[in-house]
Amino acid sequence: MPSKKALVRRPSPRLAEGLVTHIERERVDADLAVEQWEAYVAALRTHGWDTIEVDPADDCPDSVFVEDTVVMYKNVALIARPGAESRRAETAGVEEAVAGLGCSVNWIWEPATLDGGDVLKIGDTVFVGRGGRTNAAGVQQLRAAFEPLGARVVAVPVSKVLHLKSAVTALPDGTVIGHIPKMDAPSLFARFLPVPEEAGAHVVLLGGDKLLMAASAPKTAELFADLGYKPVVVDINEFEKLEACVTCLSVRLRELYV
Repeated sequence: MPSKKALVRRPSPRLAEGLVTHIERERVDADLAVEQWEAYVAALRTHGWDTIEVDPADDCPDSVFVEDTVVMYKNVALIARPGAESRRAETAGVEEAVAGLGCSVNWIWEPATLDGGDVLKIGDTVFVGRGGRTNAAGVQQLRAAFEPLGARVVAVPVSKVLHLKSAVTALPDGTVIGHIPKMDAPSLFARFLPVPEEAGAHVVLLGGDKLLMAASAPKTAELFADLGYKPVVVDINEFEKLEACVTCLSVRLRELYV
């Protein structure tokens, strides 16, 4: 049966020290960020998700962005090896959490690097962003882990944003959505819908027609509502100052054996 579990991780007190790559650094209000994170987690719970809080990693400023530490395919958890060396200590607690849920655990090994934010799954197609945080060896190792399970792995160039899912995600029907100025190769996606705002490219599928998305993309929310979806809007502006989006703050586990 399908599962609706989501890994989340409380923000580090050092959140304001988090990495920025493609944008100018802004002051982050750590207290407000905690409030926004709690509202995000509450939104998941309200829509039927069982949230599992990974042990905090207070010495890791970026640890709230739990998506980057693991990639799920079916019942297999592939523990990432983040492209930023400062983030590699984040994976131990996540590995413990997924093992506790009964997942089969695999790992990305040196010299490969892979961030979970570079992986977009649409059915059995797994798009992998090849860019600043994920290298070619990371793509190869992900392919070796998941293709025997039935996945089709497609590598996508990423140079204008931090991760693939900083540029694109997908609607429930599999249509890829993205903000074209932030994309390297829109033509790689057979079914593609451009959105008017950068933050509008990021949705978390809550189930049915409900889309979790950021308050910073009101025009895109109107577009989705006009297409028959129900946007569930959360304010994550403190995390957006660190190049994050709604997908970064959780790992959705939809195919556990339950």
